[in-house]
Amino acid sequence: MRQPLLSSVIERRLLVNYRVAPDVAARQLPEPLRPHLVHGYAVAGICLLRLGSVRPSWVPEALGLRSENAAHRIAVEWDGPDGVETGVYIPRRDTGSRLNVWAGGRVFPGEHDRADFEVHETPDQVRVALATRDGGTRVDVTVELDDELRGSELFADLGEASRFFRDGTKGFSPIGSSHQLDGMELRTDAWHVEAGRVRSAASSFFDDLDRFPPGSATLDCALVMRNVPADWRPLSAMTTNRNGQLAG
Repeated sequence: MRQPLLSSVIERRLLVNYRVAPDVAARQLPEPLRPHLVHGYAVAGICLLRLGSVRPSWVPEALGLRSENAAHRIAVEWDGPDGVETGVYIPRRDTGSRLNVWAGGRVFPGEHDRADFEVHETPDQVRVALATRDGGTRVDVTVELDDELRGSELFADLGEASRFFRDGTKGFSPIGSSHQLDGMELRTDAWHVEAGRVRSAASSFFDDLDRFPPGSATLDCALVMRNVPADWRPLSAMTTNRNGQLAG
């Protein structure tokens, strides 16, 4: 099946970011992906995304769907045909939508697991909590909007953080037990993020000491995106081989 270009409105995109020891991040990645380092750290995080008006690009906006979604991400780079490319590896995607669970990996790239979401949102604060139906993942994050990015060791200011994530909008995630990765790219002409201040954050993924030993993953900063029209373009699947080289 040819996967369509999807159109949507990013009603809310909350990026909660961790700075991670490069060797620890590298162990989470399939070849040929490697950590994209910033000031000596790998960058990982949670994307908590509410999409509205989701539909194939030729369908009227009024017929689009709405859903809460989450993705655990690690910023990566790899050697492409024209040089080094950047994006994110997404080991897990979760959604509150039964349709997304069915359609992910079929109608559009990215397999999803089912989760229950609890959201409390005001103009100045966002809380998103989720628990997956399989019991494997829990997240509970509260972020307040701020006028500038404070306390980050990854990024000097909001502009630097915005550019980093805008340059890494290609995402790849596992396809079942195969050696292929599904790919999708976010595209928008209205990119805009705001600074956030994390008031509380818990993640069973990043708090797992087997995956991230003590001191190897530290909460760094948060960004918020609201009411941004965006398209989602399918990418060719990425295949790995034993030598860690990009195959066809």
